[in-house]
Amino acid sequence: MTSIKDVARLAGVSTATVSRTLSKPDKVAETTRNKVMQAVEQSGYVANTLARNFRRRRTNTVVVLVPDITNSFFSNIIQSIESVAHDNGYRILLVDMQNKPERALEYGELVAQRQADGIISLGKTIPFKYRAGRKSIDPKWPPFVMVCEYDGMIPVPTVCIDNLNAAREAVDYLIALGHRRIAYINGPENSPLCLDRIKGYRQAMKAVGVSNTRSLVFNGDFSLDAGREAMTAILNSEDPLPTAVFCANDAMAIGALQCIKARGLSVPGDISLMGFDDIKFSAYCDPPLTTVRQPRNRIGEVAMQRMLDLLHERHVPNAREMLPHELVLRQSTAALVAGE
Repeated sequence: MTSIKDVARLAGVSTATVSRTLSKPDKVAETTRNKVMQAVEQSGYVANTLARNFRRRRTNTVVVLVPDITNSFFSNIIQSIESVAHDNGYRILLVDMQNKPERALEYGELVAQRQADGIISLGKTIPFKYRAGRKSIDPKWPPFVMVCEYDGMIPVPTVCIDNLNAAREAVDYLIALGHRRIAYINGPENSPLCLDRIKGYRQAMKAVGVSNTRSLVFNGDFSLDAGREAMTAILNSEDPLPTAVFCANDAMAIGALQCIKARGLSVPGDISLMGFDDIKFSAYCDPPLTTVRQPRNRIGEVAMQRMLDLLHERHVPNAREMLPHELVLRQSTAALVAGE
């Protein structure tokens, strides 16, 4: 195998000059550069990029942890992360966590061993061992960015929306339509964003005098099945039916919609229904789903930009960066008819 020494001997220069020509050709005189490149071509030398990157402790690869790859919410975020990464000479290693947080430590170790440069987590998973309440992250940690979920226990750059206020605005909209008995289908109880969304729901309900919402809250896991199961429990309850149902994500809202229609009820005639996220399918439901739009492409772009900032040692505040959300009004919600 041809080595850099062989190239140097053919070109009549030092190995340092060959290395400088290959890594920073603009810093080498044209005549020297030409001699080196001719020797490279003549010898068939191929630079060992992997070894060079190892010496520089840089792989140009970023790990992206996805809680559940089957959840379509993440698709636009991943696309935007990959696009920004590609434009800046980086690759992404996509990891489907399959909702098993313990898998994250494997990839934290991968980065610690310099087989990747940093980690972006699209959920609440933190791929390193840590002590809650630290005022600064461990200096041994590689670059790490959280997306969508804000842990609040450790100071790391986080890109998300204001989930509390977004949920409150959604419920306020249903209240403005005249609804007061509004059920809520929540996501995983230990999810930081779900804690914020249920808090927003309760704040909006309390503001109109509904302080006890215990019988109106049902838990799910962000899946279609969870939405259908929670809606089944609502419809089977001995309590009066809600006039509106707010779901913590669109997938559960679509599952709830299927259940409502299977019972022969109408949306929004009998029950108004609202989701969260504005995934692509929400616009193609029957009826199309009123929801809260997250700027998923922008979330992905900003997340990768913050990772690049960390990798290039540019200052990044260890705090939440909240992007704007938007209510998207469609045909699954309607004003409450007097007397209902």
